[in-house]
Amino acid sequence: MTTHPHSHAPAGNAPEHPARLPWAQLAPDVYKAMVRLDAASRKGLDPTLLELVKIRASQINHCAFCLDMHAKDALAAGESVERIIQLDAWEESQHFYTEKELAAIRLTEAVTVLTDGFVPDEVYAKAAGHFEEAELAQLIAAITVINTWNRFGVTARLTPGHYTPGDVKH
Repeated sequence: MTTHPHSHAPAGNAPEHPARLPWAQLAPDVYKAMVRLDAASRKGLDPTLLELVKIRASQINHCAFCLDMHAKDALAAGESVERIIQLDAWEESQHFYTEKELAAIRLTEAVTVLTDGFVPDEVYAKAAGHFEEAELAQLIAAITVINTWNRFGVTARLTPGHYTPGDVKH
């Protein structure tokens, strides 16, 4: 199978579009601050749960760049392909996840989609029942950070497919 130059896509696929804007290069102080904020938001959180949260927010926000990154990071961390695939339909496949993971996924959706203007009390209470307060605060921070990354990725239309686990992450 041949691939496009500089791409992991097979030949014959649609052409890869370049990013609209190299925002990290043009706003390096913001990028560096985001990297530090991301690292701080990860502290004390289970790495697998964190990747599930990042994947779910990225699915909702249609951020292909972040989906590529976090699916690869989840696989590299030992997450199953099956759980990653089912994540977009988690409500129909809840048996793939623990109650704690489901509470985190529900909270991720509520924080990511604020069309009602608030996080419902029952969603927050369910998460609070599964996470200690400090861990819950970190989870909320991690959800907020991935949403910010998603907005940079979607707006700048960052190109997915080139990330390798272990690269500088966000």
